[in-house]
Amino acid sequence: MRRSRFAFRLGLLGLLLALGGLLVWLDPGESPAPGPVPHDTAGEPDYYLEQARLTRFDASGQAHQRLTSPRLSHTPHDDVTRLESPRAKLVDDDGRRWIASADSGRLGAGGNPLTLSGDARLLAPAERWQLDTEVLHYDADSGHAWSETPATLRQPPQRMRGERFDAWLNDNRARLTDNVRGYHPPERRTD
Repeated sequence: MRRSRFAFRLGLLGLLLALGGLLVWLDPGESPAPGPVPHDTAGEPDYYLEQARLTRFDASGQAHQRLTSPRLSHTPHDDVTRLESPRAKLVDDDGRRWIASADSGRLGAGGNPLTLSGDARLLAPAERWQLDTEVLHYDADSGHAWSETPATLRQPPQRMRGERFDAWLNDNRARLTDNVRGYHPPERRTD
């Protein structure tokens, strides 16, 4: 009788040790520590997020702006959110999707406007056109995207370049102004 109790307790101890070993193997330890706290001329941030995904909703509750960034930080004294390598998916009033990206970005006070800087790009996949510029601004409330830096608009095989660009996403309207030059090959007829 004593021997069977001892064997039972020894078996139970072995089972607990095996279960503990399995748990240690499944959860090897702490997750890696985040990178250093970003510093900016605007001051120390009150928070920063890594692998951030933000979604803005319009007055009717529909998602109309989605932002992803490997890292964002917010400074409280100017209420500005700074984004590293942001990628934005914008939805206009007709449900068309637009994609914007850049090396860095800023969300102004209250989350508007979005300013993309450094190799900024705006894509209209449905219309097959692409805008490349150095700084691109986007006002989510009005659906207005604009650039006051030289911009190149491409819709293969055509391309145009100008000093300023405006697009009203909700109205499906775009304008390139000041010193506009372009390449427009003639249409080829097929008989």
